[in-house]
This record gives sequence, structure tokens and C-alpha cells, in this order.
Amino acid sequence: MTEQAIITTTVNLLQDNIQVSANLAEPKEFGSYPGVVVLQEIFGVNVHIREVTERIAKQGYVAIAPALFQRIAPGFETGYTPEDIETGRNYAMQTQASELLSDIQLAIDYLKNLPQVKKDAFGCIGFCFGGHVAYLAATLPDIKATASFYGAGVTTRTLGGGAPTVTRTREITGTLYAFFGREDASIPAEQVDEIEAELEKYKIPHRVFRYDGADHGFFCDHRASYNPKAAADAWEQVKQLFSQLN
Repeated sequence: MTEQAIITTTVNLLQDNIQVSANLAEPKEFGSYPGVVVLQEIFGVNVHIREVTERIAKQGYVAIAPALFQRIAPGFETGYTPEDIETGRNYAMQTQASELLSDIQLAIDYLKNLPQVKKDAFGCIGFCFGGHVAYLAATLPDIKATASFYGAGVTTRTLGGGAPTVTRTREITGTLYAFFGREDASIPAEQVDEIEAELEKYKIPHRVFRYDGADHGFFCDHRASYNPKAAADAWEQVKQLFSQLN
């Protein structure tokens, strides 16, 4: 399809005493569009996440990327140095699953109030830390399609403590696509197999993609681990997944 011209802006999502900043991208042309929530890596809503948000909007969606570290480090965004990774991991370890889900629902509710957004057609996509969060977000009733990219720890923990996120698989109500690199040391093959087994056990509509030669972060063209072939295929799969929302 022809890419659409888009408008981008920063918005503030308000709930009680919480204000969450978010990057919003939407088609310029008036219409009725599905909504997609974009979930950041540990590096914040940085240039890569903003580019993904815009890329999705150009396909005919209203996309929003809430700042998931807003409660801990407002305005945080960074690059990919070892020091940046350490800082981002530290912030990620301070997040709570319940708060993350609340902030994602806040973003969905914001989209619902926009006249150009369909009220019953929402998806989400997340990478790295956001890939794990996307698996959680798939349990929200509004989310009909989820793309989870290399979310580490899904089978071993949940954010903030408690039973591993994979134990919530039965709560997923939509379709979930999960993307992994076979060279990703942070997500052993047996963990990917466990995720797939749980999705099959609870008959969740799903596909699991394993890319040869791909490492953690393979979708991000700002990282040394970028794998153009795997990223291109994954993008085609994401477009197919989100087409279900139309």
C-alpha cells in the first residue's frame, strides 16, 4: 500500500496524579483508523521508538508510544552504550507490571477519545523490555493483536515481582506474534519453546518466529545487532498481523 502522510506530536496522558508523556503519530488524511500502542526498549522513547511509531502510522494506524519510565525517570531517552544499557536496565527493574498495564490502558483510552480512531481495534508492539511488556499488554481486553519482539524474562519473572509473565498466557484474548533471534543469549531456545507451548496449550492464536543469525535487538537499525534480513521479514509479519485490525 502507499504510505500515508502523517502528523507527529507529543501528548500528555493524565490519570489521577500521574502524567505520562507519549509520542503520537497519525495519518494526515481524515478517516477511521485502528490504534497501536508502541512499547519502548530500556532506552526510553528514543529516536528508534519514534521512528517505529511513525512507520506504523504511515501504514494507516494511529500509533502512540507512552513513556514507560515516566514514574521513575521523566523524559528519559538514551543511546546504546554500555553505560546507557546499565542505566536503562536499572530503570526497567524498578517498574511494576500493574503500573505498566495501567499506563498502557491510559494510552488506549486516550486513543479511544480521538474521533479518527476506531473504538474496538487496538494492537500493540514492543521491543526488548517492551517485548516483555507487550506480552503483558496482550492480556488487556482491548488489545486484539500483539507483536512481541525479543522480550527477555517472560518465562522466568514478571516486572515488579510475582509469577512469571508466561503464567498469564491464558488471559490473552487476541492474536500474538513473537519474534526472536537464534543468537540472542538473553533468551535461550528452551524459553522460546516454553512460550510457544503455553500459547498452544491455551489455544491462543499465534505465530512464533525464530531468525537464524539474528541477535537481540535485530529490528533496530541504530544498533550494531541490526539484522536487515530478519528485520525486513519481521516487518512484513507485523503488517500482516495488524491488518487484522482493519
